Amino acid sequence: MRFQYLVCLLLAGLALGQAAPPATPPAAAAQAEQTPAAAPATAPEVKVGPDDVVITLKGFCADATQTGDACKTVITRAQFEKLAEALQPGMSPAVRRQLATAYSRVLRMSAVAEKRGLDKGPAFEEKMVFARMQILSQELGRVLQEDSGKVSDGDIEDYYKKSEASYEQATFARIYVPRAKQIVPPVAKPKAGATASAKTSAPQPPTEAQKKAAEEAMTKVAANLRARAVQGEDPDKLQKEAYAAAGLAGNAPNTKMEKVRRTTLPANHQAVMDLKPGEVSEVISDASGGSYIYKLVSKETISLETAKPEIQKTLSSQRYRDSMQGFQGNVDLNDAYFGPAARSPAMPPLPRGARPPAPKGGNDPD
Repeated sequence: MRFQYLVCLLLAGLALGQAAPPATPPAAAAQAEQTPAAAPATAPEVKVGPDDVVITLKGFCADATQTGDACKTVITRAQFEKLAEALQPGMSPAVRRQLATAYSRVLRMSAVAEKRGLDKGPAFEEKMVFARMQILSQELGRVLQEDSGKVSDGDIEDYYKKSEASYEQATFARIYVPRAKQIVPPVAKPKAGATASAKTSAPQPPTEAQKKAAEEAMTKVAANLRARAVQGEDPDKLQKEAYAAAGLAGNAPNTKMEKVRRTTLPANHQAVMDLKPGEVSEVISDASGGSYIYKLVSKETISLETAKPEIQKTLSSQRYRDSMQGFQGNVDLNDAYFGPAARSPAMPPLPRGARPPAPKGGNDPD
């Protein structure tokens, strides 16, 4: 039993990924296009029975009296697949080959370790106890996950009815108004007789009064654009005016937002889902990102059949989290021994004028 747990512990950390195939050089690719493709040769199907040998370890055997070709250890397909399925069900052929190579190495190394007596002593016993606990924990987690995935159609329908508002999706035209107008520092005129260094001095940064005036100017622009949107003016045209008023170069962002869900919007934007087609929201201000104006184009409710896979996944995740909750927390650690708990460093504040990413589910203002 000890040997089996050790093998499982070592192989559990094995990287079972597969490397991507190398890219075809351009010259080779061009030549391949010009050369007619030959018909692929059909490889004969190889049938390996459960008792057929799939791994042979030469020079490795339990009987020390055996030498030469007589000393070998063989592993059948049934024996190997029992291990492979326990570690990773449905393992691909490429990964099975990696596992076979690692397993062969572990068999040899662990046998030598036992001869040296490395499986004796309290440290080894503690590691084995902990390894057993880890494997049991993984097995329990797997079973709890399987149990959580057993969601009935009735549970899905009940969840849909209670959360029907979450399954509305809408199309909006959203106007983004930058927080502040760009401030162009005035070019200072050099005084007569000034030195060369004075003539090329850097422009002074804007004052607090200038920054405040730049923000107030865009607040007025946002209110004006909102009023015009209510009157039915084209949102794309208003978006371009917003960027022009802010003094921003480049193309204005696209105003169209499709398949927007309540949960994909920031908390202070979610009320726009309650608008009726053609209605325009109030100006929604974000402290560091500017202002937003939404116009609802259309809205529909996703059908139960369409939402079913998403609800099944949501309920399964919730049940799994609930089942794991009892195994987490509720632990007191002696700070005198372990030291105080490490705290995550506070996020540095955004520089003044910096803009965070666009609200979730929307277009980037830039």
